[in-house]
Amino acid sequence: MEASVSYHDELIKYLKDPRAACAYLNTALEEGDRKHFLIALRNVAEAQGGLLTLSRRLRMNRGHLYKILSKGGNPEIDSLHQILRAFGLDLAIVPRKNRKAA
Repeated sequence: MEASVSYHDELIKYLKDPRAACAYLNTALEEGDRKHFLIALRNVAEAQGGLLTLSRRLRMNRGHLYKILSKGGNPEIDSLHQILRAFGLDLAIVPRKNRKAA
């Protein structure tokens, strides 16, 4: 009998690819739920080596990083930008689909 692989393990493996991580984070953003987006950020961080590795890359206190990415976290735009850059990603502003300019 083959050993089963957990969904989470497969997700983390998938998110090691920056393009996959980008699509995953964009989907989480489109859902419009901050908590889901923070979970997505934590998953990508895990795929990229974990929060300890990320905190070292960012030269940020690990406790502060955990707080930012917690369920109740509310990262500032600068922190979010730094985290995404550490993942090899950038912030971007794009027009909403099917939305006319006011």
